[in-house]
Amino acid sequence: MPLIKVQTSLPTPEKATVEAMLKDLSSSLASHLGKPESYVMTAFEGDVPMTFAGTTDPVCYVEIKSVGTMGAKTKAMSEDFCSKVESTLGVPKNRTYIEFADAAGAMWGWNGRTFG
Repeated sequence: MPLIKVQTSLPTPEKATVEAMLKDLSSSLASHLGKPESYVMTAFEGDVPMTFAGTTDPVCYVEIKSVGTMGAKTKAMSEDFCSKVESTLGVPKNRTYIEFADAAGAMWGWNGRTFG
């Protein structure tokens, strides 16, 4: 049910680099939310045409969605995930936006059912 999706204007790094980053993000998201990692999905998309602050300098957009309320956890998650993106991809924290979205269980499907 938790999802973290990373989009960047940078070219896609080597497969091993992307996979290592996604595995790191997966375990971190599970830890932050206190949910089993067996439900966490990660995704990565590089080479996305993007601008930020009127420039095409490297930029990153991260979506984090989960059933339930993230509330006060978002501040720590923002720091953690911006740092991870910066260290892995080289995109500065001030050129990364993160969207946190709480989802109602009935609006999240899996395995032919929903979580609500």
